Amino acid sequence: MAVPFLSSSLHLTATSPILFTKVTTTPIIHRTTCTAPTKPRFHLLRRSAAAGTAVVDQTEGGGGEVFINPEEEKRVEVADYDWREEWYPLYLTRNVPEDAPLGLTVFDSQIVLYKDGEGTFRCYEDRCPHRLAKLSEGQLIDGRLECLYHGWQFEGDGKCVKIPQLPASAKIPKAACVKTYEVKDSQGVVWVWMSTKTSPNPEKLPWFEHFARPGFRDISTTHELPYDHSILLENLMDPAHVPISHDRTDFTAKREDAQPLVFEVTERTNRGFAGTWGPAKDGGKGSSLLRFDAPCVLQYNREFEGKDGVKNYFSALFLCRPTGQGKSMIISRFGVTKRSPLVSVFPQWYWHQNACKIFEQDMGFLSSQNEVLMKEKVPTKDLYLNLKSSDTWVAEYRKWMDKVGHGMPYHFGHRTISLPKVPPVVEHAPAGIIAALSASYPAKGGIGTMHAPNLANRYFRHIIHCRSCSKAIKSFELWKNILSATAVVLVTLAILVVSRQWKAVLLGSAALCSAAAYGCLRAIELNTNNFIRTHRRL
Repeated sequence: MAVPFLSSSLHLTATSPILFTKVTTTPIIHRTTCTAPTKPRFHLLRRSAAAGTAVVDQTEGGGGEVFINPEEEKRVEVADYDWREEWYPLYLTRNVPEDAPLGLTVFDSQIVLYKDGEGTFRCYEDRCPHRLAKLSEGQLIDGRLECLYHGWQFEGDGKCVKIPQLPASAKIPKAACVKTYEVKDSQGVVWVWMSTKTSPNPEKLPWFEHFARPGFRDISTTHELPYDHSILLENLMDPAHVPISHDRTDFTAKREDAQPLVFEVTERTNRGFAGTWGPAKDGGKGSSLLRFDAPCVLQYNREFEGKDGVKNYFSALFLCRPTGQGKSMIISRFGVTKRSPLVSVFPQWYWHQNACKIFEQDMGFLSSQNEVLMKEKVPTKDLYLNLKSSDTWVAEYRKWMDKVGHGMPYHFGHRTISLPKVPPVVEHAPAGIIAALSASYPAKGGIGTMHAPNLANRYFRHIIHCRSCSKAIKSFELWKNILSATAVVLVTLAILVVSRQWKAVLLGSAALCSAAAYGCLRAIELNTNNFIRTHRRL
């Protein structure tokens, strides 16, 4: 593994046998209509029973074999599914605040996560039973969660243990409790079971074999994104876009490597699918492996043998939580049992800012894709022109949504859709961690640009969710101020002293301090400024 970037996962090579059952597809029919031609084009792809070869009938133009046909399946298979009876990834364990509650969402359900006095994770509905104030706006007192509106305090299983306004002779009402959710800390990630009616199913809690191997080390980042989690997963399943969108972002993505790909679905169930893909020019040899599991887990794994003959393991893992209409959060994890020494040379914040850059390269067109889906209100088969040689996983994912979408709050499938039944939640004021940051960095009575609660802002999307990057920026800020002040003092002393030799020493030292302060400033900008493509820069 050269570098643990997003695009690196799309250049994996499988070296182990595939233990799946091969699935073959049926012949397909495709029709496209364009505004320019006077008649629509029709392409019929049928399979010869005798020879087993593809025959293409075309009424206009070409391309009968290149598209994934939207008419392939006449009947939509439906599977039992309830989005609540699933485990969802909430946060990296190491980034959960020790001294404050954390407000999160799953679809449009608002929840609050915190650590009690014993270090146990607790998760409640983010709503005080008194007057519906957000508990995530509250504080922790002696391991209990306090609502800062009237001071009601809750602990353990959601029981209210203190109401300051209650008479001393009165008992706390039983109704003064909050709805609780089961949470588990597994392999460095906190997961939540969203059903309050059915017991958590431990068999559904994801377990990643490579992350449990001795010596396995990972670089993990968290990002909040301004588009639906289905679009996020679609993007992560799309190896064809990497050479174009992420050209030269790392050592593997190069524009000239864009080419047709060969895909094979090797497993298809009600809980996801798996398969292999590789360059068509190689006939699919050395294929990479992809696996998607409900509700929102995507992974690429491979094994490789080192020069010493020892088998090593690589995993690219993407945990994509739906956080509301047109919003999502991803925990991106790249790990390996043996990695390049170069990875340790660079600080962790460097890899994190590069991961931010990768998401920003896609963010513009993925956000617009989200807008079009919401505006058109039709299934993806009526909007997408999926190519067999690039978009097979996208079509598979949307077809899986056809099976289970009826059990989701809303979905856009290949042939079916269900629109949101409630309007999206819009935060008109910063809350929780954002409120604290905004108050710390006022700008003319408002919120500083870098700290504005905006999903298009890198600081909001990543830094506030990452303890290591937050500490790095604070350190750079501190050193920038110290070095700038030192440079001013040195220049002042250089003016006051008479000796030319001392003047030169002091001015030289001031120049070094100024250069170092500028370096700190650049490091802050590197971590907080969005990536902008060259042709878009003013």
